[in-house]
Amino acid sequence: MSAVPDKVESAGPGVIADLRSDTLTRPTEAMRQAMAWAEVGDDVYAEDPTVLALQRQVADLLGHEDALFTPTGSMANQLGVRLHVAPGQELVTDDLAHVLRAEMGAAAVLSGISARSYPTVGGLLDVDAAMTLAVTDGGAYQVGTSCVVVENTHNFGGGTVQPLESMQELHRRAHERGMAVHLDGARLWNAHVATGVPLADYAACADTVSVCLSKGLGAPVGSLLVGSADRMAEARVWRKRFGGGMRQVGILAAAGRYALEHQLERLAEDHARCQQVAQAVVAVRPDAVDPTAVHTNILVLQVAPAGWTGADFIAAAGERGVLGYATGPGSVRFVWHLDVDDAQTDHAAAVLGELLSSRD
Repeated sequence: MSAVPDKVESAGPGVIADLRSDTLTRPTEAMRQAMAWAEVGDDVYAEDPTVLALQRQVADLLGHEDALFTPTGSMANQLGVRLHVAPGQELVTDDLAHVLRAEMGAAAVLSGISARSYPTVGGLLDVDAAMTLAVTDGGAYQVGTSCVVVENTHNFGGGTVQPLESMQELHRRAHERGMAVHLDGARLWNAHVATGVPLADYAACADTVSVCLSKGLGAPVGSLLVGSADRMAEARVWRKRFGGGMRQVGILAAAGRYALEHQLERLAEDHARCQQVAQAVVAVRPDAVDPTAVHTNILVLQVAPAGWTGADFIAAAGERGVLGYATGPGSVRFVWHLDVDDAQTDHAAAVLGELLSSRD
């Protein structure tokens, strides 16, 4: 096997800073070795020892009884909401939530679940808005709300970290009205590293939690759903029904175990590089971003005030070697990850600053 570098080569002439998503990470040589030598079994029979160890590890980290390995974060989320919401009932979340915007209508298509949303600023949880929107006494006249979904960190909100106090209040008030809470924690690791709040404290605010291994942690694939043992037993049935039953999947679980043990704390480097670029941008275009709202590894820029559409800005940045994603008509997103180094970050800062000041 040819050697695979633990990091991409440093930036130089013709540099490319690929900031489209932190899903772009590539397994390191050490991670590949862990995968190659993983002990495996049949996971449909719950006999893959590496999967069982990963599930136990993540359940313990998040303070829940059990966990279930899934191929994708979308499947983990869809299993979570299916456990709480029967066909014909609804979930409530914010209007930027991944479970609504980026999971291809799966809750409706696969589970017959309705959804309603409240407007959010920067993805921040609004407990009062969620509770006002929820209907738990509609009888035979209105669709009943049985689950509230919260996302932490919030992807389309710009990597926003939800305040622990807000999450705790949501959990308390939802339970008082007989509703469950599902936490889309695809980047919960980032929230933990950014704030120091224990993972279990965040996870205690929800009945089920999804976490992803294939974003900032750098595994090639995989997510987990955590919750009670009874719920995870039911989720295992639904995983098979959704087509997610896997066999010798310990090869993938081994990557997740390696990532948790070796690549969790380094998320702070991504946060620092993202903040560096936010500060560089605001120096030339103060209305493009508020650096105090850049909490983790995701930078969302408002480019319309500088005379750009989101699509045109991304095209121009791409021509200069900085790849990103247009999140709206006048907004763009850049995401830091372990395959982006200091030199690439410096290049991104220079290019984005140049473009934002070029039309003044």
